[in-house]
Amino acid sequence: MSCVTRGKKTDVACGDQVDIKRTDHSEGVVEHIHERRSLLYRSNAFRTKMLAANVTQIVIVLATTPSFYESLLNRCLIAAEAAGIQALIVLNKCDLADNSAALLQLANYSALGYRVQALSAKQDIAPLLPWLQGHVSVLVGQSGMGKSTIVNALLPDQGVRTQEVSAVLDSGKHTTTAAHLYHLNAESDLIDSPGLQEFGLHHLDVEQLEQAFIEFRPHLGKCRFNNCRHVHEPDCAIHAAVASGQIQQQRLDYFQELVRELGGA
Repeated sequence: MSCVTRGKKTDVACGDQVDIKRTDHSEGVVEHIHERRSLLYRSNAFRTKMLAANVTQIVIVLATTPSFYESLLNRCLIAAEAAGIQALIVLNKCDLADNSAALLQLANYSALGYRVQALSAKQDIAPLLPWLQGHVSVLVGQSGMGKSTIVNALLPDQGVRTQEVSAVLDSGKHTTTAAHLYHLNAESDLIDSPGLQEFGLHHLDVEQLEQAFIEFRPHLGKCRFNNCRHVHEPDCAIHAAVASGQIQQQRLDYFQELVRELGGA
């Protein structure tokens, strides 16, 4: 059934549970949106884009061909932490290139407690199945990482369109233009979202950013100044943790980049 919302503006997200009123044998209108258990969204200085509602897991799909943006990975992880959604990092296309460098890069995230799964979706989707069972999962990532290929492997009857990657540009093309929810089984759903090239976090403030960097949490509140932004303030507990090897310098660099983006420093 095809359903529309009342009026021109809509705040319905893929994954929402709604009440509808039938207006025809194949059409209806959304009457009510039920309270959400979670909402994953991104935002810049001008607008907000909802990605998925009521998800319990964000599956961040990466690949070595084309190469992935680590900054985008960090932003997806931060958005997941801020929304209270657990994250799974999937390195797809492991059959196409040497993935040792990428896996070494992702070992830093495994050390933080994030789950990392190597995958060759075109050859064998089985390693991903246990991670999806019992969850409402949303696939996110750059274009060309193989999200649609994963959906095809899980649900071959859906015939989701895929696109070749440009070797010259080291980039993928958008093949999914809107989020779609698929039922994997009675306990598991999967949302495929359009490819991302950026992930704005303007809906977060500096304190929320701090909490979203999970390795920062044991050190928060221990700086000399209670409004410390962990940039150049003296006696900063985060900088001390970097110096002692408890926090990676690169992660602090990402945090400072986001604080500047939000105008907080």
